[in-house]
Amino acid sequence: MQESLICLYTIARRETTRIFRIWVQTLVPPVITMTLYFIVFGTFIGSQLSGINGFEYMAFIAPGLIMMSIITNSYTNTVSSFFSTKFQKNIEEMLVSPTPNWVIVLGFVSGGVVRGLSVGFLVSMVSLIFIRLPLYSIVITSLFAFLTSFVFALAGMINGIFAKKFDDISIIPTFVITPLTYLGGVFYSISLLPDFWQMISKANPIIYMIDGFRYGFLGIADMSVMTGLGMLIFFAVVLFSINIYLLKKGIGIRT
Repeated sequence: MQESLICLYTIARRETTRIFRIWVQTLVPPVITMTLYFIVFGTFIGSQLSGINGFEYMAFIAPGLIMMSIITNSYTNTVSSFFSTKFQKNIEEMLVSPTPNWVIVLGFVSGGVVRGLSVGFLVSMVSLIFIRLPLYSIVITSLFAFLTSFVFALAGMINGIFAKKFDDISIIPTFVITPLTYLGGVFYSISLLPDFWQMISKANPIIYMIDGFRYGFLGIADMSVMTGLGMLIFFAVVLFSINIYLLKKGIGIRT
């Protein structure tokens, strides 16, 4: 067990060191992007809109923008890091070593979690420039932030396992994650939608993550917070198991 923990620490340290070594590429761009969102949607457009559920529009969208940055960066970091390792044939050295598959998964995923939470924290600090953001429950906020980053880091690793070329690592974020995130209640409350579109929105799992995270800040929620937590735990277990299975079978790695 001690050897496995040493391996885990080594992989995790490599992943996190890379993030902060090239911080200009990994941390600065997403923060600048979210700052533009705050300026355009919060200041320019938000000032012309009435509040939602008793909060200013900018305060309402701030948790959604923070969560959007966590989702994007957790996924992107893991998929790019793992695919690069696979492309350079370094993953084969890990697979033939005594390193357990769960250590490999957690090692790579840790980098995605660290980057996602780091960017989320920085975006939170930026939001304070524009709005005084309350914090209703630090426990709920922390749980949703960590579990969401963990889930999307796991999803990113699955993408990295199946990817055969660099273009493949951008397909899911572009055509799946980004649309689901924009339709996940970042800029609006689903309670404002007609009944039909509310029903459609409830099929989007990201809306539960953003809504629960927003509850941690504002204390308001359109969906059940416990349902959101349960969904995140379920996805974490399922995606972790899928990653272990894929590594064990060598799917997408061994040729």
